[in-house]
Formats: sequence, C-alpha cells, structure tokens
Amino acid sequence: MVLSLAAPVTYASQYWTPALMKEHQGGTLQLVARSAAGTIDPQINYTSEFWQVYQFVYDGLVAFRKGPGKAGSELVPDLAVALPKPEDGGKTYVFKLRKGIKFSNGQPVTVQDVVASFQRIFKVHSPTSGAFYNVIVGADKCLKDASTCTLAGGVVGNAAKGTITFHLTHPDSEFFDKLALPHAAVLPASTPDHDVGTKPIPGTGPYMIASYNPNKEMIIVRNPYFKQWSVEAQPNGYVNKMVYRFGLTDEAEVTAVENGQADWMFDQPPSDRLNEIGTRYAKQVHVNPMEAIYYVPMNTNLAPFNNLKARQAVSYAIDRKAVVNLFGGPRLGVPSCQILPPGFPGYEPYCPYTKDPGTKWSAPNMAKAKQLVQESGTAGEKVTLIVEDNAVSRAIGTYLQSVLNEIGYDASLKAISPNVQFTYIQNTKNKVQISLTQWYQDYPAASDFLNVLFSCESFHPGSDSSINIAGFCNPKIDAQMKHAMTLALTDTASANKLWAKVDREVTDQAPAAVLFNPKHIDFVSSRVGNYMYSSQRHWVISQAWVK
Repeated sequence: MVLSLAAPVTYASQYWTPALMKEHQGGTLQLVARSAAGTIDPQINYTSEFWQVYQFVYDGLVAFRKGPGKAGSELVPDLAVALPKPEDGGKTYVFKLRKGIKFSNGQPVTVQDVVASFQRIFKVHSPTSGAFYNVIVGADKCLKDASTCTLAGGVVGNAAKGTITFHLTHPDSEFFDKLALPHAAVLPASTPDHDVGTKPIPGTGPYMIASYNPNKEMIIVRNPYFKQWSVEAQPNGYVNKMVYRFGLTDEAEVTAVENGQADWMFDQPPSDRLNEIGTRYAKQVHVNPMEAIYYVPMNTNLAPFNNLKARQAVSYAIDRKAVVNLFGGPRLGVPSCQILPPGFPGYEPYCPYTKDPGTKWSAPNMAKAKQLVQESGTAGEKVTLIVEDNAVSRAIGTYLQSVLNEIGYDASLKAISPNVQFTYIQNTKNKVQISLTQWYQDYPAASDFLNVLFSCESFHPGSDSSINIAGFCNPKIDAQMKHAMTLALTDTASANKLWAKVDREVTDQAPAAVLFNPKHIDFVSSRVGNYMYSSQRHWVISQAWVK
C-alpha cells in the first residue's frame, strides 16, 4: 500500500488571499457519507462528522485558527475583538463583541444573543454542559433545573458597551478552548430551547445550511450576509455550494470519488480498497496523524461489566494488532491500552493489558482473560456488542464478538446506522452492555479525554447526551481530575504528572478497552485543490476549491 503522511506546511497566505478567491471562487463541492450524524443542532450534536461542517457555519467568541497541522489548535478571537486578559485571579473575563456581524437570516449579532446562547447550553442539556460549562457562576442551578436557567451573575451582557462578562466559580485554564467549541456557538436569542432536529439554525459563518434531510442530503450554500472579519478565525470559503449526500455504502463512496461523482468521503475507506486508492489514486489520498482513540466502552452499571475482572478480561483478550489490520494496517493505526493518545499533555506510555505489561502493547493474554472471567463468576452470560453499520466497524465488531465468545460469554453483534449509533449507546434506557466507538480531541488537553469521557459529571442517565458511555463514576479519581485542572493554571508540569497518574488509574479500572490510535484518511477527487488539514477539525472544507 503506497500511503504516506502529508508533507507539513506553514500557514501563510497560500490558502486564502483575495487573488486566490478571485481565481478559484465558485462551483459545487460534492461530499458523501454512509449516513448523516443525527441532529444538526450545534449545541447538541457531538460528532466529528458535523463538527467539521459547523466550523464554517457557526462562530463563537473564540475560535481555533483555520490553519494546517498544530496551527489549527491555536486560539484566536472570533466574534470577540480580542482574547481578554483574566481578571479577579482568573475568575472574570470581559469580551468585547465585534460590530457589524450578522446572522444568515440578516439579524445583527447582539450581546443578548451571546447571553441567550450560553443559557441555551443548559436548557437543551448540551452533552458538555456539566463537563465544560459548569465552571460558570449559576451553572449549578441550571444543571439542577434547566427550565429556569438564567446564569444570573455568571454571564452578564452590557449592550451599551457591547461587552459580555463571564464570572467563574474558580479559574479554568481551558476556558477559552471550551468557548471555541460548537457547543458554545453564538446563535440568535430567538432559537428554540429544544433540539431543533433537522431545522437549520442561522449562523454567522461564510456558509449556511439551507436544508437537511438525514435520509438523503444536506444542502449548504453561501451566507449572503457574511463579510470576512478575520482570516485566521473565519476565512471566506471558495465554493458557492456544497451537497452532502447520505446513504452510500463505504464501497460506493470510494467508487464515487474515483469516478469524480463525489469530491470527498467522510468514512474510513474499507481495508480492501486501500491498496487500490493508495496506488492508482495516490495524489488524491491524504493521511494525517490525529489525537484520537478507537475504544470499547463497557457499561459499569450492567452485568457482566459491572464486575472489574470482567472488564479487565476483555482488555487482556483483544489482539490489538489484528484490530489495526482490520482498520487498514500499521500505517493507519498504532495499538494502545490507555486513554490518552501519544503526544498529548499528560501522556506517559502505559499498557497493563498485554503479555508483557509495561509501556506498550505486545500481544494478547488469553489465558489471563479466561481466568478473570471465571473468577468474576460471569462466564456464560449473554452479551450484545453494538457497532456502527459500516464496513470497518462491522469487521472489528465481528472480531470482538469472537473474542467475547472465546473468553466465555454468549456474545452477539448488533450493527445500527451511524446516524443513531453514537446517541443510542449513550442512553442508559437502551441498556447497552458494550459498544465500539471513537473519540477525537475537542481541544489538546488531557481533561478532554479523561474528564469528558469518564467523570461523574459527564454521566446523565436516560439522556442521548451522556458522553460517559461506560457510566463510570469514581469520586476519588474525579477529585484528582478537578485538582489537575486547577493545578494547570500555575504548574503545568505537575498537572501533567497528575493527569498521567489519572490515566493509569482509569485504565486500571477498565471502563473501556482502548484498541488503537488511528491516523486519518481523506480521499478526495482529482478536481479538489487547496487541501488543508488541521489537527483540530481535520480537513478544513471551506478552504478547498474545485477545478
């Protein structure tokens, strides 16, 4: 297979200039995916598929720079004029709102829109309301009773001065990162306080969602009221229109891109097509490193995985090399046992679930796994594994089913549409015992993996927005995570040491079996130019043009 990492580039003016816009503006970009990603409500949806779209449809006060590689994780002011300096020992921030910006419905963006947007985070029970925005004064009351949420004293708007003041209960070193996420997008104050589902909400970016049918397609067109205010935060886009079609098989997606009927496929190409696209279409393939994990959450509140030994048995039994091969081979994935990905703050190599425990995975330990199942007293129990209905997930799922059967369970496999799988496995009402999913960084901080995925505050029983899929809650570990986030304000090195300790402790408790760290493949048509990959949001679609 001939696939190589995309050459590193330095962000300058080669991606967006008035001259390039004049030369390349126009045309329609054709995007395809196996399925849609559920609701298009930016404060509720928590998928990389639609977050990639939101980056050119919505804006927050702060943004991640639209730049390649690690530059894409740098923070810049967006709807705010500047990044304010902390006041009151890091518990107060005063943002000045830019003037003259309008939503795609023509309404001007006001201070009240910003205040209402932060209230709405809690009113719609955004998946990260408890993990990210609970630091805002008044958030505790909103989390208890969203219907009366005002964030009084926490988010204060001053229309005369054009400012929004945030008061925090304690300093938060990651507050700006959280403000740059789609869940903190500024929306019109008139936006309903419930999941809008398929009805587009006006945004401020260069594009707007004109229509959305999750069974067919999403139509994206230019925002007629957009005027570029910052090339770093929100550059104008090149194409006039994007058509995002849903419902193709993985195989059909590859063929469509090869034939020029589609310009890009969202899904991972099936492994049996990788050699083909890596040789015949090498110039159209971009492979990039990413901070992510493929992992298997196990429900710590349901049998058999409410038993620690049962969970550990699964992690010991998995042949991670075999899983990587099903994903596409060692060029596209690296076996892992721990939550934090390599290169992340707090990462220290750790792998207890292997024949030779130490810093890296070597081979499965099936004997140990079978022994733990017997000791747990759970042998013979029925287990259903839930995966996405696409080629890669079904292949990995079939393998994992065989592993569960081999160590002593009566395992079955259930593949459901990617359109609903992610929310389905989060909701405790569905009684999901074990599942296969992925997690990609929201921003480069250890808390974004450990606190978001495994804190007590990220577990919301009965909700489709309960990102702690394992339902794992350990007060002692929670306290360490809170301390690490506070410590990061004054002592980054010590905070990272504490995160490494938390990573080991969570890994030892095995609420999930981490499989591998993936690389990202973008397969584009021959007419796509100006490809830019950001470590933060992957392919920056708005900066591509079509020939």
